[in-house]
Amino acid sequence: MVKELDSGKLMYSGGNNDECYTPDYGVKPILKYIPEGVIVWCPFDTEESEFVKQIQKQNAVIYSHIETGCDFLTYEPEGHWDVIVSNPPFTNKRKFFERALSFNKPFALIMTNTWLNDSAPKQLFKERELQLLMFDKRMKFTAPDGRPNDKITFSSSYYCWNFLPKQIIMEELSVPVRKGTHHSPSQARLPL
Repeated sequence: MVKELDSGKLMYSGGNNDECYTPDYGVKPILKYIPEGVIVWCPFDTEESEFVKQIQKQNAVIYSHIETGCDFLTYEPEGHWDVIVSNPPFTNKRKFFERALSFNKPFALIMTNTWLNDSAPKQLFKERELQLLMFDKRMKFTAPDGRPNDKITFSSSYYCWNFLPKQIIMEELSVPVRKGTHHSPSQARLPL
């Protein structure tokens, strides 16, 4: 029996693995691109987020999370903020990027590189310059229980608008090696 798929449901479906956390080494490369003195909104974050912990060492931070009733698609913090930096859920990514662009303020949001194969970024950034902060190796996210999420099989980048000094930047990720693991060829360092 062939099951017919509803593309609308697929495009805006709810994911069951969207609560993955960015490790500190995934936040550190973006820090040098955050201008001094700006207020950073981290809209997918709690106080325990590495984004909040790392960015507040150099900038004022406002953070919010859907679990506290602050849905990014409908919520905006009161008061002034200048830029968005965070890791949105990968499900419904088009909606999150539409919302980020609607503020007309600079942003840097982590997203899978495979999204570049989709029509959505081409449509969303047709009239605006997409900027990418890419990495020499794959970032591993952390599951809510603290374990590394080893099921991530794709590379990610910061998708940015009006944030970076040029369209594409390649940075080195300092991924810590877990005890008892060996580097695979895909984890080898690439020359920059």
